[in-house]
Amino acid sequence: MARGGQGLARVAVVVRAGSAPLWWLGVFAAGIGVLVPGVTGRRIGVMTGAALFLIVAAVVVLVRRKRYAELVGASARAGKQDLLQDRAVTVRNWRRGHRWWLLLAFVGALGSAFAVPAAGGMLLAGAGVGLRLKAAWVGRLERAADSLVWVRVDWLGRGAGVPAGERVKAYRTTGIAAGDAAPGGARRRGGVLV
Repeated sequence: MARGGQGLARVAVVVRAGSAPLWWLGVFAAGIGVLVPGVTGRRIGVMTGAALFLIVAAVVVLVRRKRYAELVGASARAGKQDLLQDRAVTVRNWRRGHRWWLLLAFVGALGSAFAVPAAGGMLLAGAGVGLRLKAAWVGRLERAADSLVWVRVDWLGRGAGVPAGERVKAYRTTGIAAGDAAPGGARRRGGVLV
């Protein structure tokens, strides 16, 4: 790393990193959970799961929105010596840092099927959808500011934690064409910088 520079990870990519594993683990757990009659029965389990899906997705989208908006509004321009972390590296770091939590959540969702079929899996899937929607919201903030928002990697801690946590003091910005991820954290189409 260059002297005085910082490693920076895209905020939207960190937010979005957990959406796919949570979604797929949730769908898989719900699919297996439907096969188990459970204490409440399948119908009540699926209806409870649908309610949990919507509630958890909404909570995940809404939590810390004010903090994200404040950090984006007060962000400073990244320096020339700062290193921008690739999207794939950010996603890999997040998933490695949270692999045991994901495994425990999956096992818990499967275990809950014996009481309320499919509900635990649908809860996990709702969290995944909520993270995807939150990343899209961060992308809208980026488009409105016409800049991409980055956070220092060392502030995320091990496992690429929460990009709006207490350790995060400020964000940094770059032009909209920087890095290999589009606003919102998705891959750039065709690798073309727009």
